[in-house]
Amino acid sequence: MNEKELIEKAIEASKKAYAPYSKFCVGAALELEDGSVIPGCNVENASFGLTNCAERTALFAAIAQGQKNFKKLAVYVDRLDFTPPCGACRQVINELAPNAEILLVNSKKEVKRTDIKELLPLSFGSADLKGEK
Repeated sequence: MNEKELIEKAIEASKKAYAPYSKFCVGAALELEDGSVIPGCNVENASFGLTNCAERTALFAAIAQGQKNFKKLAVYVDRLDFTPPCGACRQVINELAPNAEILLVNSKKEVKRTDIKELLPLSFGSADLKGEK
C-alpha cells in the first residue's frame, strides 16, 4: 500500500460517515504492518456522548479482527486546515497504536506528518497504572 492509496481510502471512508448533526465527516484509514487497510468513519448519535470518531472506529475494528500491529493512520477531513484527532482518539491511539505514523490530510490532499508523542505529550498509559514511570 503506498501513501497515496492510503489517503484515498481515508477519503472514501469519510464519504460513509454518519454525521447528520455536525455535517463534519471524517475518514480514517489504518494501515497494518502487512499492508492491509482498515477504514473508519465517524458515527454520530443524537445523544452526542455516544458519537464515535473515525480514528477510533478504525482502531476498534482492527482490534476486533485480531490485529495489533499498525503502521500508519491517515485521517482526512474535507477542510483546508489540518484536523488532528480529538483528545479521546489521542488517548486510544496512545494505547493501541503508539508507534503508528499519523497522517493528517486536508481537502487539497496535503499531508502533515505527526505521531502520538507530538499530539499527546506527557501521556497517561499502562505504565502509569503499573507504577513503571
